[in-house]
Amino acid sequence: MSESVLLQMDPTAITEAINYVWVLVVTFLIFFMHAGFAMLEAGQVRSKNVANQLTKNMLTWSVGVIVFFLVGSGVEAFTAALTAGGEYGNFFAILSPDQSLVWVDWLFGAVFAMTAATIVSGAVAGRMKLRAYVTYTILLAAVIYPVVTGLTWAGGWLDTIGFTDFAGGMIVHGMGGIAGLTAAWIVGPRLNRFNSDGTANVIPGHSITFAVLGTLILCFGWYGFNVGTAATPLAEGATGLAAFQSVGRVALTTTLGMAAGAIGASVVSLVKTKKVDTLYVANGMLAGLVGITSNTDLITWYGALFIGLIAGAQLPIVFEMIEKRLQIDDVCAVFSVHGSAGVIGALLLGVPLFTIPDAGVSFVDQLIGVVVIAGWTIFATAVIFGALKAIGQIRVSEGHEFDGLDISEHGVETYPEFGVDDTTATDGGGIPPSDDDTLRADGGLTNNGEIKMVMAYVRPDKLAAVKRALAETGAPSLTVTNVSGRGSQPAKKGQWRGEEYTVDLHQKVKIECIVADISAEAVAEAICEAARTEDPGDGKVFILPVEEAYQVRTGKTGRDAV
Repeated sequence: MSESVLLQMDPTAITEAINYVWVLVVTFLIFFMHAGFAMLEAGQVRSKNVANQLTKNMLTWSVGVIVFFLVGSGVEAFTAALTAGGEYGNFFAILSPDQSLVWVDWLFGAVFAMTAATIVSGAVAGRMKLRAYVTYTILLAAVIYPVVTGLTWAGGWLDTIGFTDFAGGMIVHGMGGIAGLTAAWIVGPRLNRFNSDGTANVIPGHSITFAVLGTLILCFGWYGFNVGTAATPLAEGATGLAAFQSVGRVALTTTLGMAAGAIGASVVSLVKTKKVDTLYVANGMLAGLVGITSNTDLITWYGALFIGLIAGAQLPIVFEMIEKRLQIDDVCAVFSVHGSAGVIGALLLGVPLFTIPDAGVSFVDQLIGVVVIAGWTIFATAVIFGALKAIGQIRVSEGHEFDGLDISEHGVETYPEFGVDDTTATDGGGIPPSDDDTLRADGGLTNNGEIKMVMAYVRPDKLAAVKRALAETGAPSLTVTNVSGRGSQPAKKGQWRGEEYTVDLHQKVKIECIVADISAEAVAEAICEAARTEDPGDGKVFILPVEEAYQVRTGKTGRDAV
């Protein structure tokens, strides 16, 4: 029975189904890299800009993929035909109603396009208007990236002369890194990033944890990038399975390049700063992957180690040059991770020492391809951002940048430390009702009949405990401010991407509580008890007299106002 069923099956349909299921699986794997980009970039920006960075990543996909479908695919095909002398068909052929399998291939290309687009957001973090970034994403997905793929993967001029890029080391990552550097140069550095004498100030990101987890997600998705490309279906009309013969080599060289990139960045970081910088290790893994993405199917195992090592080692050196020599504020180091590493990988593919026999790749052809892609990317990006800058639509105001783009652009706080917790509301929620006979502000002699202010500086993580303690004393009304200060708590040395900085102003929470019929001493003791850790830096509590008080709504004064 089963044999007869098998004999009735069309082998072509079976192989086609296997091929396209494979393409969809690796496509979804590459899409998951956007989660990695979101976490990596969010970790490298200040906490006040996290929501903005996450929003940019989501809109990159949402806006870009639609534009790439409606316009970009047509531009890609037109560029290929125009530059290679071929015939060009319908610009909107991809929009035809009966294109089911074609759309699978399109989606595989679309996730590569959106990867190139999202790289740019990390370079301009913390100061660019959302509308400017979305405008650039639209134009990148519609024109800039499709022209590059039209010249290369779609069969255009660079493909005809022999330029080779297996999975997008230069076409995707190199292009994205170069675009990001150009954008960062035009928009200018963040406030206080550089001093008047040209020296740089370190602005650390808010979460190494996010950055590392994002890196590992990207590394996982990269197997879809490289290994997925190694086994994409054969040419249209072929009846066999996809070409899996190079899968083993691609999986091995991808893994070795990733590992060598981390080691290369670690060694240079150790030499430069006497420490192995965590962020450089993470960025080095990605730089190693970028370095072998152009060549992963044609290089030897020792070639993968060498190229990955070089791609990782150049990272700290190039980043320092970009920062200190060119004074460009590339927040997430996108050029040294994606741009320069992509260029190196594409060029080293043309060196026979690292490739398998009969690879047939010319260094001259690779150099021409790199120059053309870089030149087009710089020109197009400069024109778009230059125009936006000329009309005053590229950068947020200084006030908005100081407050953070989360509030100014989105009206949210990623970490609302001073929000209502589960036990205490600032309007008095959770406080037992007082007895009717209790004397309150209209006649009690607490505090000798005076109004007092209890002012405290405590650790931010102790705020919730202090709020609960104040509620228990019957004093729920308070004002909370995020401040920085210096006292008995010793200064610390920090390091961010290889540069050391001193932390002598520590984050604290300032709490102000005005009391009349509640004992100021009791409130101060409650704060001390709730905020104490027994370590230096717990803070201080002060009791100050209040000369007068006015209630705005009723006009009451003195103790009645409190």
